[in-house]
Amino acid sequence: MKTIKGPAIFLAQFAGDAAPFNNLENIASWAGSLGYKGVQIPSWDGRLFELKRAAESKTYCEEVLGTLAKHGLQLTELSTHLQGQLVAVHPAYDLMFDGFAPPAVHGNRRARQAWAVEQLLLAAKASTNLGVKAHATFSGALAWPYVYPWPQRPAGLIESAFAELAARWLPILNAFENAGVDLCFEIHPGEDLHDGATFEMFLDRVKHHSRCNLLFDPSHFVLQQLDYLQFIDLYHDRIKMFHVKDAEFHPSGRQGVYGGYQPWIERAGRFRSLGDGQVDFRGIFSKLTQYGFEGWAVLEWECCIKSSDQGAAEGAPFIARHIIQAAGRAFDDFAGSGADQAANRRMLGVE
Repeated sequence: MKTIKGPAIFLAQFAGDAAPFNNLENIASWAGSLGYKGVQIPSWDGRLFELKRAAESKTYCEEVLGTLAKHGLQLTELSTHLQGQLVAVHPAYDLMFDGFAPPAVHGNRRARQAWAVEQLLLAAKASTNLGVKAHATFSGALAWPYVYPWPQRPAGLIESAFAELAARWLPILNAFENAGVDLCFEIHPGEDLHDGATFEMFLDRVKHHSRCNLLFDPSHFVLQQLDYLQFIDLYHDRIKMFHVKDAEFHPSGRQGVYGGYQPWIERAGRFRSLGDGQVDFRGIFSKLTQYGFEGWAVLEWECCIKSSDQGAAEGAPFIARHIIQAAGRAFDDFAGSGADQAANRRMLGVE
């Protein structure tokens, strides 16, 4: 068993134009002062990080790591959630997702996809230069509009969607293999990879690629009413990243999983600050430790009630309390008899 590393924090929800969130130096100082030991960096946010420069310059990467180290921090991983989303976009979402890409490719689906793929390839190189071993992203979605269809889906539609999705991601997975970095898909509603079944469909089509792995975030499973503890039992060998995020689900006679098009604060399922929701983090940390997860426990803060300042301040001690120092020896070693193989055979009556 291994001891999970942490606490760490994903910076995407905190980056802003005002200090201390406006550049890497300031936000690192802020995170370190709250007790975090690591940060996960959103690669699309130029206020904090320059992805292309990191892919091309080891000197720049040393500067990034040095800035973090000055404040007692390590880099846990990079994220390309926004760029990964653009690897596969159904036309129904073109206008909304154009905002994730540079203006030069807006309205041009092929150019936008090519830009997104290039961003992932840069991320693989940057991760190598930075010395990190895992990377966070989204799969994108071609089939999501048909998740609960009426009229019924025509035969072969989903198979075609997943074949295309795999074809788009396989060269990227190969690039991450060459970089020695695990590519971790966050299983998330809105993505074609949104539960265990869809991940398996994709995994089959990328021929069980060794770099095709998972970012485990239990909050999205609460909102889907999926057993997140059994998910760890089923897929622990593919779980390489962990977002520590809380959520709650309170269905009623009026509203359920789909949320009734209501704003977040009025939905049956809501993301919450750590400790304010229903996620069994004791069970999660126990299972991940049991299975030898050796990555980082990274706070991803999202809550429609509590302020981000309070959520971040409470997050580090919450994670620290849940990290289990993995046992180095069996608890009943004191009762060991010291028997050898010959003695074992005598005890069984075979000698």
